[in-house]
Amino acid sequence: MGNPSLMLQRALIRLNNRVTRWRRVKAPPGRVLLLLAHCLQSSACGRNLTREGGEGCARCGACPVDALLGVRDRTGVLFHVAGGGRQALARVRADDIDAVVAVACERELIQGIFGAFPKPVLAIGNTRPQGDCHDTLTEVAEVEAAVRELITT
Repeated sequence: MGNPSLMLQRALIRLNNRVTRWRRVKAPPGRVLLLLAHCLQSSACGRNLTREGGEGCARCGACPVDALLGVRDRTGVLFHVAGGGRQALARVRADDIDAVVAVACERELIQGIFGAFPKPVLAIGNTRPQGDCHDTLTEVAEVEAAVRELITT
């Protein structure tokens, strides 16, 4: 049997995503935020993407940030790499944001979903092959599909 806390967090995220999809939220691409946890950036990278909003990415392909910037480029959504929960919530609560696709660990996603309420959030858990908060990964196709669900065409 797995970690009961993690199982509960994943169930809450699935429930949140179902409710968000049920609401059929749509927003212009310029009002949808693709929000990433900083741990998706390679630990070997010396660039500070949290301060530069992803623009400082070398786009070398060593981490998922390059591919996620591609999602931003293809869809026209806003993009932010958050260094922590407070920074993420400050960006989500901004007046120019109507909906969010967030990629982080389950604990951060749960806190963010509650902190962002009533703004809709589609939450996508990352995978942690190197342990928590270190060189995490995500399914880019899943992230892009979530973004496309929220944007108006």
